[in-house]
Amino acid sequence: MGAGGYGEVLKIAIPLILSMGSWSLKHFVDRVFLAWYSDDALAAALPASMLSFSIGAFFLGTVGYVNTFVAQYSGAKRPERVGAVVWQGFYFAIAAGFVMMGLIPLSPWIFGMAGHEPNIKTLEISYFQILCVGWIPLLGQQALSCFFTGRGDTRTVMWVSMASAVANIVLDYAWIFGNFGFPEWGIDGAGWGTVASQTFEMLLYMILISKVRFRRDFNTWSSWRPDKELFRRILRFGTPNGVQFFLEVFGFTIFVMIVGQLGRVALAATNVTFNINTLAFLPMIGMGIAVSTLVGQYLGSEKPEIAVRATWSAIHLSSTYTGIMALLFVFAPQIFVFAFESGADPDTFPEIKALTRILLRFVAAYCVFEAIYIAFSSTVKGAGDTKFVMYTTLAASSSIVVLPVYVCVSVLGYGLFAAWVFASLYTIVMALLFYLRFRGGKWKTMRVIEATEGMGMEVGAERDVPAI
Repeated sequence: MGAGGYGEVLKIAIPLILSMGSWSLKHFVDRVFLAWYSDDALAAALPASMLSFSIGAFFLGTVGYVNTFVAQYSGAKRPERVGAVVWQGFYFAIAAGFVMMGLIPLSPWIFGMAGHEPNIKTLEISYFQILCVGWIPLLGQQALSCFFTGRGDTRTVMWVSMASAVANIVLDYAWIFGNFGFPEWGIDGAGWGTVASQTFEMLLYMILISKVRFRRDFNTWSSWRPDKELFRRILRFGTPNGVQFFLEVFGFTIFVMIVGQLGRVALAATNVTFNINTLAFLPMIGMGIAVSTLVGQYLGSEKPEIAVRATWSAIHLSSTYTGIMALLFVFAPQIFVFAFESGADPDTFPEIKALTRILLRFVAAYCVFEAIYIAFSSTVKGAGDTKFVMYTTLAASSSIVVLPVYVCVSVLGYGLFAAWVFASLYTIVMALLFYLRFRGGKWKTMRVIEATEGMGMEVGAERDVPAI
């Protein structure tokens, strides 16, 4: 227990895990509703959503790095800078959202290259275009939420996320199937439900940061003006983080696009498997944010040894959870598949179900390594070591996922299982690489905030990220 122990990690992580769990539940229910609606809608949802997410991942990763700034300013006892950095992140978020909307007219060309069945392609285009509209509120709420996560106030984030999830599920039920007097919109209803819930979430955060005590203690109103130097710092450290996130998500989007060439059953089974995997994966993202927050706070207060302890505490906790999930994936897969089966087409879903049960064994093989990878990578990112993260992801994603899967499936014709072998190998290799970086210790000397007296370096000096 104590600083960096299980108790402190859980205090910050549990609300974030519940927040990610609500996000996972929201998308899980979304896919279940689409499975009930039609197999074509289910098959189209994953490629469209992953492509939208992969393109926007750069902006999401860049905006999300505001969390590290807030954490280090909080650890350094400089609350007057917190409001300013959140505002700079919010300005970047809104501009980036408009960039994402510029992809709408390009969507027919993009999905035309995927080679999917014509009816699937039509649904993919429509769903993708709607999701592009939602990037302004999605990025906006991401920037504003960093005000709370970076300071360790994760309960607020939990309640906001839960409220958004409830809104999304209700709207999905109404707009997909045409309930409560609304028209039946199918997959379009799922898209607009997502956009509406994200807008609701952003507005909630805007209201919350306007509280009098936040305006007084963190300058959440008075520091709204653009700050070129602070904006530059966000881009300097956040851009590599955004590139890393983009590369990782884009690599797996290409993976899904290639799998789509194997037919509707393989694509739908992969869709179901990835959605089940989120039940193990997304809570670990919450744990990763907690690690980055604690590492940022303790490095800001010049206590790297406690940051190390917090990392190991998180690994012990997350490995236990994912280990249990791995056992369930292998020995009780029906628990997870049942939700998709209920209401699905009884003539076509049995084949999807059988394939999904096999793919869950791949997930079981790598999910513990995924927890380890997330924890170690969150530590080095929480320090400012984002260039290493970017270059490592570029090398691993291209050499382990994109190129091998393309050759195996599109050139050699080895099929779905060969593709999943490389997807599993990627996670295992990344866990090893980030463990080695963590053990090297360079991250302990890094900071993203400007220097002040008492930070262990001369005032006005910048700590650059060391070369790899």
